[in-house]
Amino acid sequence: MISVILAGGSGTRLWPYSRQNFPKQFLTLTGEKSLIQLTAERLASLSLVEDIYVVAGQQYKFTIADHLCRLFGCEFSNLILEPMGRNTAPAIALTVKYLLEKGYDFDTVVFFSPSDHVVEPVDVFRDAVLSCEKEARKHIVTFGIVPDKPETGYGYIELGKVKESKLYEVSRFVEKPDLERAKQYVESGRYLWNAGMFLFSLQVILDAFEKYMPELFKAISTMNFQQMVENYRSFENISIDYGVMEKASNILCYQLQVHWNDVGSWDSVYEMLPHDENGNAMVGDVAVVDTRNSLILSRKNLTALIGLDDVVVVETEDAILVAHRKASQKVKDMVQMLAKKNRPEVTEHLTVYRPWGSYTVLEESPRYKIKKIVVNVGAALSLQRHQHRSEHWIVVKGTALVEIDGKQQFVHENESVYVPKSTLHRLSNPGKIPLEMIEVQNGEYLGEDDIERFDDHYGRS
Repeated sequence: MISVILAGGSGTRLWPYSRQNFPKQFLTLTGEKSLIQLTAERLASLSLVEDIYVVAGQQYKFTIADHLCRLFGCEFSNLILEPMGRNTAPAIALTVKYLLEKGYDFDTVVFFSPSDHVVEPVDVFRDAVLSCEKEARKHIVTFGIVPDKPETGYGYIELGKVKESKLYEVSRFVEKPDLERAKQYVESGRYLWNAGMFLFSLQVILDAFEKYMPELFKAISTMNFQQMVENYRSFENISIDYGVMEKASNILCYQLQVHWNDVGSWDSVYEMLPHDENGNAMVGDVAVVDTRNSLILSRKNLTALIGLDDVVVVETEDAILVAHRKASQKVKDMVQMLAKKNRPEVTEHLTVYRPWGSYTVLEESPRYKIKKIVVNVGAALSLQRHQHRSEHWIVVKGTALVEIDGKQQFVHENESVYVPKSTLHRLSNPGKIPLEMIEVQNGEYLGEDDIERFDDHYGRS
């Protein structure tokens, strides 16, 4: 069985933790593993590591590779990269074409999973998926979660006739309901939460595309993978639910009774974290007095609450969110408002991850910027130059190999080096531990787009 992780989501409802360039699938909310690592670990119970693929935007290439390399302890390169987001139907079509060109036959069964859900216990999940493998060669099998409460943030699946134990025909898919209707669904026992997980053979989904999305089927049939990538923008921006699931007649639904959380809002994060005796979920440097049933997350500063109930407080280095817990679905509206104002907090954290490591903006003004730079062992920045700024590097930890205007030198702890404007330079870490440096930029323009790359190990030049 092949497993595919759909990792194209933006997770705007988890702002300010989730940002456009670091969406929620890369967040670590419990334990030490990110959501995409937890998903890949779960799918490794179904498939060999070499048969696990990730489809995502090309801007996340290095972040995904880093997370999964750390998880599996080996290089991970099974990436199917979209040039832009076009929803799940085009993403699945692109994946089908990629797998066919890789040599998988039409009878191959593929399991598709979102990248940012929590599913426990894993053994119940694994047994459920594997039990449906035979049916997936004739049907599209989806997985519905037995609801434990009325939920207005999820879509629902209405079950039809039972086919066999826990496997049902599908009567219909239902959009997110209001609270009264959600209560009716749960009480009836005939509705499941739509978990967005699918199992089918390549032939089954090709037949579905041919019948219900002929333009997408034509693209798969007449183009190679690279041509599909080049024409990706022309594909209809539509989910697989709208494009296929709500129209197809060969849909089966497995009734899956597990703990499931799509981590789609701060309220859902509150539910997945442990609570104190007053119902508070707290992570980081937090102090509370007379506060109940609240979520408080603090990354840097002491965050103190007094006399508050049912609130969400999320503190990061550059933004603080305060909201009523039941209004956390509206965080997306806030992000849209901030985006219209071109606020950088929508896109980036102060700490920005790169293929070679990361940098954190410590201080910034119109003519200078101070960064902390971390370069991974064996990694190197591109050979580059800047037209509008000079740079002064001070090594805090480790050893740097610096190339300036063709000349190389080692720079050790408590030593520094100066890079003039318009000078070719490169920084690398030849040591055995991560390299940590302070960079002081000075100039009339300090934007990240003042980087002219001439050579790059990561294909960015």
